[in-house]
Amino acid sequence: MSGYLGAQCDDFFVSCRLYLRLDVALERETVLHFFDRMRKEYPSLTKLRRREGGGLVLEEDSGEGQGRRWIRLDPGSLRFGMYTPQTLEEVRRFAELVLTQAPYYLTFSEIDFDHLEVVYGFDLAYRGNHDQLVAETLFAGQTPAAFLGCAQAVHIIEAQPYFGIALNPACDLQAYVEVKSRTSTYEVQSETYETQPITVYLTIRKYWSAGAEHKLEEVLNTLFDLADELATDSVVPVFVNPLAAAIANRL
Repeated sequence: MSGYLGAQCDDFFVSCRLYLRLDVALERETVLHFFDRMRKEYPSLTKLRRREGGGLVLEEDSGEGQGRRWIRLDPGSLRFGMYTPQTLEEVRRFAELVLTQAPYYLTFSEIDFDHLEVVYGFDLAYRGNHDQLVAETLFAGQTPAAFLGCAQAVHIIEAQPYFGIALNPACDLQAYVEVKSRTSTYEVQSETYETQPITVYLTIRKYWSAGAEHKLEEVLNTLFDLADELATDSVVPVFVNPLAAAIANRL
């Protein structure tokens, strides 16, 4: 599945995010024990760095190539993922290890969980006006085109659609699609563009309910299953493929 998804774009990546209601004390001994446990399974996790705001990142060296893993600890969240995985199975194995070990080493429990997310990202490199490309590809002939293509419009400088749906009646299981452009108004004005990615994000989110009986890894697998299904049935054919074709036609 990952090979199929990755074949539609220049880069494909997966991230998981567990947001907490209470801050985690990122004490030296606690963090090192957790990271050492991860390194026993994945010895190539050797690069440790500090982020602004007190966050810590453990990652594989950028020279490792495809399937580069990373883990990020912030006071209010645990994030981890892989860049350019070869298969989604290897992402799942890594994610399950993190979520089964993190509560033990970092001492948080389900009463502390706010929500869990699985994010699929599709990067499409393009040198040009990202917003113009997105508008012409996704909104041509649609109602927004009456504004985006009106006689007064000289350039399109903002076209980043964001959609969200509830996947159950309680609305605590959700899916979002966002198209992120990266063209600045200076680039449009000067007509000097750098090659940057247009990113299509698919986010599957589950809010934690009081007294929930499901384990983290069970919820995680549900989110992965939904992400696979929605990516294959909707996101890739409706968003990724048309944008990739539009970029190819402009080369």
